[in-house]
Amino acid sequence: MISTVLLDLDDTLVDQVRAADAAVVAWAPTLGVTGEPAELARRWAELSEPHYRRYQAREISFAEQRRARVRELAPHLDLSDDAEADRRFAGYLEHYRAGWCCFDDAVPTLRRLRRQGLRVGVLTNGDEAQQRDKLDVVGLTAEIDVLIASSTLPFGKPHPLAFAAAVERLGVRAEEVLMVGDSLENDVRGALAAGMSAVLLDRTDAHAGVDVPRIRGLDELELPEQGPARR
Repeated sequence: MISTVLLDLDDTLVDQVRAADAAVVAWAPTLGVTGEPAELARRWAELSEPHYRRYQAREISFAEQRRARVRELAPHLDLSDDAEADRRFAGYLEHYRAGWCCFDDAVPTLRRLRRQGLRVGVLTNGDEAQQRDKLDVVGLTAEIDVLIASSTLPFGKPHPLAFAAAVERLGVRAEEVLMVGDSLENDVRGALAAGMSAVLLDRTDAHAGVDVPRIRGLDELELPEQGPARR
C-alpha cells in the first residue's frame, strides 16, 4: 500500500522551463549574446542539460556546472576566472528567481494527497538551498512534509542510489512510495527500477503511447491499485 508520494519539483510542481526561458532572454544581452527569444531559450536549454547531467553524476560540482554553462553561452568573454564566471551567472539567477511560479494544479493536488493521509514530499535533482528557496518563493513549503534534494544524496536521479537513499531517509519500503515527475528517465524509469510505483506527468503530450502510467495534469493523479510494475 502506498504511504508516501514523492513529486519532482521543476516542471512538475514549478514551471521551471518558463522561468528559465524568460531569464536567459533578459540576461543574455548583458553578456553580448543576442538572438530571437525562442532561439536563445533553446540554446540555453541544450547547452545546460549535459553540464547539469554531469553534476548529477558527481563528475563536477554544482558551481562548476553553472560556470560551464555561462562560459559556453558567452565564449567571447574571458570567464576563465571562477569569480567572474560566478558574477556573470548571478545575473541569470536574479531573473530566474523572479520568474518562479507553481502550476495551478500543484497546491490542490498536494492538499488532496495529504487529506488522504499520505506523506507528501519532493525528490528533486537540485541544490538543496536553491530548491528550499524555490519552495518558499512559490508558496509550497507548508504544502509538503519533506524535501529531499540530490545535493544531499550520493547521486542524482535516475541513479539507483538516489532512490535508495531517499527511501532510507523516509524510513519506508520502496514499494510504499509513488514517484511522480515529468522526466520519463529520471523520475519514472528510475523509480520503477528501484521498486517504487511511478507516474509520468506529461503536460505537453510528448510521450503518448509510452508504456508507463501517464497523466496530463496533477489533478488526474490517482494512487495505483496494486504494487509497482516491474520493468
